Amino acid sequence: MIDNIEYNTERIKLIIPEYGRHIQKMVNQVTAIENKEERNKMAKAIIGVMGNLNPHLRDVPDFQHKLWDQLFIMSDFKLDVDSPFEKPSKELLEERPEPLEYPQNHPKYRFYGNNIKRMIDVANSWDDGEMKEALVYTIANHMKKCFLNWNKDTVEDAVIFDHLFELSDGRINLINSAEELSESSSLMRQKKKSQKNQGQKNQRNRNKKRY
Repeated sequence: MIDNIEYNTERIKLIIPEYGRHIQKMVNQVTAIENKEERNKMAKAIIGVMGNLNPHLRDVPDFQHKLWDQLFIMSDFKLDVDSPFEKPSKELLEERPEPLEYPQNHPKYRFYGNNIKRMIDVANSWDDGEMKEALVYTIANHMKKCFLNWNKDTVEDAVIFDHLFELSDGRINLINSAEELSESSSLMRQKKKSQKNQGQKNQRNRNKKRY
């Protein structure tokens, strides 16, 4: 009896393991049927079984398309049946995607992050007025907070204004501004409060009953 035991390591590798070996055997069986009418009937039955694994999605048109594509894939594209959708191409499936183009930004002041430069560009595109002024000071305060995250010591507003002037290509000039940014202690206190709230939230999640 022990000699007849079949181990998964000795079996043929499953093409889509999520469906299990029984579905794969059904696909292999329908692929070998010579009568096309019978193949069509069996293929629809297999699609029904595959859909039952995700009953909340089985009647969604896009999901039906996915099921038929997976049926052809599991047959190694050898199954010849009348599908309500275009049969997928093996060459297209095996085609390697184009490599993603990652942004190669190397900002001078990395502690501000790339989003600050995007925010500054948006501010530069706005017309002068109260809205733009409010955005500019919001950006400056955020830059100050980022600076303090990188350097725990206090930082003068003049340093932030100089950096903002440089990053905006000279289009945003607060160097001679009489208005002051938020106090360093206030910005750091906001950060600690946010961290504390996040910690309390994580603790509440850990204390929830698991059923």
